[in-house]
Amino acid sequence: MPDNYALFGPAGNSDSFTASHKSSVEAPGWLYDLGLDVYEYQCGKGVRIKDETAEELGGEARKHGIKLSLHAPYFISLSNPNNLEKNIEYVLQSCNAAKHMGADRIVVHSGSVGGMGRSGALENTIGAMRIILDETERSGYGEIMLCPETMGKINQLGTYEEVLEICRVSERLIPCIDFGHLYARTLGGFEGMEKAEELFDEMENMLGVARASVFHSHFSKIEYTAGGEKRHLTFENTEFGPDFRPVARALVKRGYSPRFICESAGTQAEDALEMKHIYYEELENVL
Repeated sequence: MPDNYALFGPAGNSDSFTASHKSSVEAPGWLYDLGLDVYEYQCGKGVRIKDETAEELGGEARKHGIKLSLHAPYFISLSNPNNLEKNIEYVLQSCNAAKHMGADRIVVHSGSVGGMGRSGALENTIGAMRIILDETERSGYGEIMLCPETMGKINQLGTYEEVLEICRVSERLIPCIDFGHLYARTLGGFEGMEKAEELFDEMENMLGVARASVFHSHFSKIEYTAGGEKRHLTFENTEFGPDFRPVARALVKRGYSPRFICESAGTQAEDALEMKHIYYEELENVL
């Protein structure tokens, strides 16, 4: 797959995969046969994969040309200074697994706002991230990129402005832009090509074109309530968004080559393939 095109794949394993396969080690070959490009290994409930299994998974990914990323544990909260030592350990565990499997990106949550206020929570997260970057560098993981993620609940740290501010700390930080989360936390307001263009403008202004063009991304349709994200849906849902096509159009216009990880509920591989088809349809329109 050429480096200057967007790449697509699932977060974890679709129901259709688990129905006929026993191990995630088989996922890269299955995704290759399906026509996908990337795979995000999920450690949301903790890093439990053995080094040997990670190496086997990585071997299959290299064999089939599938790029790997890893999602760090959900319970990381960089905004809480009382959790710093635990957070460092969780990220180091994630880096160890990523290195064994050959994943070059790790997605990390920033945490909640709580009683700190948004500016206080952001300041704490930036301070924690600086320390974590130093610790991972000292531990031999300096080649792995960390990807702070935009979040779906309003009381969480993770607007795209906050994530970009965090990413200004180091060139080793690439934003994980979750379009479904942004849609949910704005109660449906973040939708369409104009919003995508505004986001991409801000990314270029704050991080430069080189980093902006290779951003990491999560995408799914998400149901929301007054507090933001409620649950992930599938592309079959017609009530909630966001719609991927305007985003694809904006990507093609800019010539960006991000990685898109689909987080649909149970159909993430199938919906990732639909996203890829939409992207190539938009690409053909400008060729």
